[in-house]
Amino acid sequence: MSLKIYNTVTKAKEPFEPIEAGKVSMYVCGPTVYDYIHIGNARPLIVFDMVRKYLEQLRYEVKYVVNFTDVDDKMIKKAESAGITVDEVGETYVKAFYEDTALLGVDPATIHPRVTENIPEIIGFIQELVDKGFAYANGGDVYFRTAEFKEYGKISHQNIQELQFGIRVEVDERKENPQDFVLWKGAKPGEPKWESPWGDGRPGWHIECSAMARKYLGETIDIHGGGQDLQFPHHECEVAQSEANHGQPMSRYWMHNGYLNIDGEKMSKSLANGIQVREIMKQVTPQTMRYFMLSTQYRNPLNFDGEALEQSKRGVERLQNSFTNVRDRLSKLEEGAAGDGEADAQLAQRLEAIRKLYHDKMQDDFNTPDAITAMFELVSEANLYIQRERVSRNALEQLLEHFQEMNAVLGILSEEQDELLDDEIERLIAERVEARKNKQWARADEIRDLLSAQGILLEDTPQGIRWKRK
Repeated sequence: MSLKIYNTVTKAKEPFEPIEAGKVSMYVCGPTVYDYIHIGNARPLIVFDMVRKYLEQLRYEVKYVVNFTDVDDKMIKKAESAGITVDEVGETYVKAFYEDTALLGVDPATIHPRVTENIPEIIGFIQELVDKGFAYANGGDVYFRTAEFKEYGKISHQNIQELQFGIRVEVDERKENPQDFVLWKGAKPGEPKWESPWGDGRPGWHIECSAMARKYLGETIDIHGGGQDLQFPHHECEVAQSEANHGQPMSRYWMHNGYLNIDGEKMSKSLANGIQVREIMKQVTPQTMRYFMLSTQYRNPLNFDGEALEQSKRGVERLQNSFTNVRDRLSKLEEGAAGDGEADAQLAQRLEAIRKLYHDKMQDDFNTPDAITAMFELVSEANLYIQRERVSRNALEQLLEHFQEMNAVLGILSEEQDELLDDEIERLIAERVEARKNKQWARADEIRDLLSAQGILLEDTPQGIRWKRK
């Protein structure tokens, strides 16, 4: 099976064929850095981190760009209220972005360009549109002639009369047409500004991504992604700008993740339900959050609530326990231990079938829920195998390799080795073992509670006592 991706433009799954064999260019719209990222931001970050990692697992060289919008009305208001500069606001929340995405197990993009570092490229892009008759200046602002781009609406699948641009655009007499959108905003007192052929000002929101995608990835890229909320107007305007300018598709595949609801309601500022990532991550592990986000196919809506998080936590614990038990059995296996040849051969066949299932599901438009199901099938095989009296090193290593292959993309297991216990905790564990031998159950329970208070949980397994930190 070959990789298929659902393309928003065609509303169909299409075989993935990159522009250049073995390489993938991918652009995903990043945050406006005026505040900490919220749980709604977390979904596209995790989804496209997963997409990138799976493409790399397929041996593609991925150039992944996620931008920062670091000049914007929201940032200007934040700077005014805090009594600092817009640049200081940007620096604060760019730093916070890296901290918070690390909490989600999300790797940095190949490039994180900032709008303020690409002003010459943005101005140049606008000038090209003006020269070609797709844009016009009026009163220090520059607007895009929406009606001149005949395919406007192909991302959101609406015609220009239906769109009417009423959501974000106020009536402006400087526009030739109410549906035209701004590319360059004339300077206002006290706001950041740059020199341009049309007077001092700053970029509009949509133009920045067209300019930076071209600069860092080219006129046509392989994948452009983002949340469903960006289909209109942001991505619609990006397409218009880029394709009007270049006369060719901006992206071969457009991917959009579904909406995130909170307690059954669509996330919105009016409901004050934009939970910050750094706050929720004080309560859950990165593995639990990624499990939650990837347990629903990325194009479907996802409901965030306490019950869903608890279910994700239990799922992670089941996976983690199996993985850790395999690793522990391997660490305690005597040198030269021989397994059961027939049982090992049967296990190898089942593991290959599970691996094929995982890749079949991932190549079907990144079907992570079914990929996680494949991982649970691996758990079942692992749990059965390690209960055998005779196991082989090779079979245990194969089990671990299969866990690690899936986890390299999904990120729902912790693969860190347990820390060494200090002498006092080791002594208590040894004392508990002795107490159990002597049927001193009260003392054994007392030691378990004492260790628990120190953040150590004990588990009695067929291979002996295993511990983990809370």
